[in-house]
Amino acid sequence: MAKKIPSDAIHRRAEELDALDAILPFDRRDQLAALLTDDDVATLKHLAREGMGENTLRALASDLGYLETWCQLAVGTPLPWPAPESVLLKFVAHHLWDPAKRAEDPSHGMPLEVETGLRSQRLLRADGPHAPETVRRRLTSWSILTRWRGEKGCFDGPSLKSALRLAVRASARPRQRKSKKAITGDVLAKLLAVCAGERPADLRDRALLLMAFASGGRRRSEVAALHVEDLTDEDPVQADPADAASPSLPCLSIRLGRTKTTTSDEDERVILIGRPVSALKRWLAEAQIKEGPVFRRIDQWGNVDRRTLTPQSVNLILKSRCRQAGLDPTAFSAHGLRSGYLTEAANHGIPLPEAMQQSLHRSVTQAASYCNNADRKNGRAARLIV
Repeated sequence: MAKKIPSDAIHRRAEELDALDAILPFDRRDQLAALLTDDDVATLKHLAREGMGENTLRALASDLGYLETWCQLAVGTPLPWPAPESVLLKFVAHHLWDPAKRAEDPSHGMPLEVETGLRSQRLLRADGPHAPETVRRRLTSWSILTRWRGEKGCFDGPSLKSALRLAVRASARPRQRKSKKAITGDVLAKLLAVCAGERPADLRDRALLLMAFASGGRRRSEVAALHVEDLTDEDPVQADPADAASPSLPCLSIRLGRTKTTTSDEDERVILIGRPVSALKRWLAEAQIKEGPVFRRIDQWGNVDRRTLTPQSVNLILKSRCRQAGLDPTAFSAHGLRSGYLTEAANHGIPLPEAMQQSLHRSVTQAASYCNNADRKNGRAARLIV
């Protein structure tokens, strides 16, 4: 069983974690203070000073808290640095297992006392084996923190790779999409129709939806992190680049800085043209926002706050608009804007490399999966018998 940590040590760590209050959610600060060691907190503070992205650091802190608790329960010691191969393999065995085998052999998979301990600390909620993506992410976090501590682990060892491959096959858990349905052009039109009013919330949500979709399907964290200082006016462009007589459209570039697939040094930018630009500028003008966060909280009386929306708020806004539009909010999430952008690009015959310049996907395989889905629905191969 995990050792009980003195309350004064937890209080001291909680105060130290105050330095990370912009990154770590306040409601989890005390919990993380109880789960993490002094060295863990020092490492997180060091990574924050080094400029690691907020979302990455938040994920590392969450994964680190889980790993520390699991190790205390499963091994009886704090998380080892570096972790021996046996502990890594035990982690895989505890989280990726065969449900059919578990029905026959209760000792298969995560031991009951470990499971009970994790549930008691609200770190484990779902039944059954973990999602393979979650296990891989936590192993990746473990590996990153190991390297930052100047240690070399066994994360690239053939035994761990083989165990992961076999365990994923055994767990037989279907991959869950981040958004069950893509927010394609027709869905986006319905969402825009329900925020066509002149209230501050309508102006904000209309600008948010148009910007997030047209800029390549931006992630909710990127939408929440957008600042006025990241927007740069560009020269107007023609609606039809091949026709000099076509209408002129407003244009601006958006600096994304550090994202999931980029770093602040890369200074990645995407282009926004036409209606999304007009909606964004209208929102900024009406809300009198000249600096700081672009998308902000609005109270029940319509007053615009100085505080930015959280990534979760972006998701809740989208689901709320889905509900107003008569759509099933459980079928859509903010990530649907990302998959919807690439699906819509494929439907319009836009080449994948061109679409990826806007979406900033690094993986051709991932980006192509959205296009392939669209191609299959529109192609003849699925219409042999109709």
